[in-house]
Amino acid sequence: MADYTNYTNKEMQAITLAKMLHDGQIAIVGTGLPLIGASVAKRVYAPNCNLVVESGLMDCSPIEVPRSVGDLRFMAHCGVQWPNIRFIGFETNEWLHDSDRMIGFIGGAQIDPYGNVNSTCIGEYNHPKTRFTGSGGANAIATFTNTVIMIQHEKRRFMQKIDYVTSPGWIDGPDGRAKLGLPANRGPQAVVTDLGVMKFDEKTKRMYLAGYYESSSPEEVIENTGFDIDVSRAVKLDAPDPEVIKMIREEIDPDQVFIKVPVPEAK
Repeated sequence: MADYTNYTNKEMQAITLAKMLHDGQIAIVGTGLPLIGASVAKRVYAPNCNLVVESGLMDCSPIEVPRSVGDLRFMAHCGVQWPNIRFIGFETNEWLHDSDRMIGFIGGAQIDPYGNVNSTCIGEYNHPKTRFTGSGGANAIATFTNTVIMIQHEKRRFMQKIDYVTSPGWIDGPDGRAKLGLPANRGPQAVVTDLGVMKFDEKTKRMYLAGYYESSSPEEVIENTGFDIDVSRAVKLDAPDPEVIKMIREEIDPDQVFIKVPVPEAK
């Protein structure tokens, strides 16, 4: 018999993200864990939220997790199929009207204490050790929209200084965005990792540990972070509902494309 209490940190990560969405919000999602989290939110925690993707598909409600933002599984259950340029205008219009109903989920290879994200390259830009696909729509999302960042928690990813700023966070503190001419009333709200949830101090805009999982600890977060991080405000987060774990495994990602199910130990 399947055990839905034996959840993984990735499942916890997706559910933690899902709980950050509220009814009435518009969430910009991509594929992978952010989409799994958004799908859980749509089914359980915020049924009246709306999911949009940068390919121009609006009010999406996929039955099974799509592999890309152009996947037919997105298109079959969406309200509108706009061209990409309409999505960009919609995103900017939300900012121009000072609306707080939109939130974007982005990821990357590196992140610094102020939530600046690198998804461009590892090493020097013109001679990188590794070249990634780049921004896609993430730079515009991080510029005009509040964001939640999803990333695996490793010291090589959580760096004091990242190799390239693809998507702007709080830059270097509370005045960082304004100094560069970016919207000062937008920025990263949280970082959700496989070890916990980081938020940003209201005054300094520097990252701190807000919550950790049953399977992790503040000490593990410190050990896997490449800069000093405040853990004094951290609380242990509740374990997920087994019914939600069952939903992820049997309905949302049944082929284990993005989350692998633990193999039961042989007796």
